Amino acid sequence: MLKQYYTVKQAGVHEIIIQKSRFIGYVKRVNSETEAQAFVQRIKKKHHDATHNCSAYIIGDHDEIQKANDDGEPSGTAGIPMLEVLKKQNLKNTAVVVTRYFGGIKLGAGGLIRAYGSTTSETIKAIGVVRGELMQGFLLTFEYPQLGMIENQLRQSPHIIDKIHYVENVQMLVYVAIDQVDSFQEEMINLTNDMIVLDETDKKYVEIDM
Repeated sequence: MLKQYYTVKQAGVHEIIIQKSRFIGYVKRVNSETEAQAFVQRIKKKHHDATHNCSAYIIGDHDEIQKANDDGEPSGTAGIPMLEVLKKQNLKNTAVVVTRYFGGIKLGAGGLIRAYGSTTSETIKAIGVVRGELMQGFLLTFEYPQLGMIENQLRQSPHIIDKIHYVENVQMLVYVAIDQVDSFQEEMINLTNDMIVLDETDKKYVEIDM
C-alpha cells in the first residue's frame, strides 16, 4: 500500500475561453480503465456537437495505466499535454476530458499544447486536490481526568481524532500516519505516565485538503 497519494477532491467542471474557443475541462476520480472510458464516453455524448473531446487518464498505485487521446487535434497537441499535467501533479486514479468548441481562430501546435495543458491545470485547481495518508488507527482508553490534557495534545498534532466514547473510561479513536506510529505511542505513554491503553485497530487512508 502507498503511504500517501494525491487525487482530485471530487468530480467537477471548469470552463475557460482561449482565442474565442471554449475549452471545458472535466475531471473525475476513476478506479479502473473501464470506469475511465465510461467517463470519457459520457462527456463525448454530452458534447456530441463539440469540435473535439480530448482525454487523458492515469490509473494504478504506480501509474500502470496511462492513456491519452487527441480526438482529431494534431497528434500530440492535446491528450499528451493533459496527461503530463496529471503526472506533474502526481495525481493517482484521475481522468480528465477537455471539450473544445472552435471559435474561428487557429492556435497552432504550440497554442494547442498550452491551451489543453492550462485547461487541465485550471480545472484541477478549481476542483481541488486531496492528499490521502495511510494511517494506523488506535483506540485509546484512559480515565476522565486525563481527557483535557490528551485531547489538547492531539488537537495540536497532525494526528486525527475520529471518535470519542464516554463510557466507564474515555475511549478515543485516533488515526496516526504510518511513519509516526512509534513516536505517537511513546508520546502518549510519556504524556500519561503510562496510564493509558493503546490498541491498534484498522489501517485506512484519510484524505486531507491541499
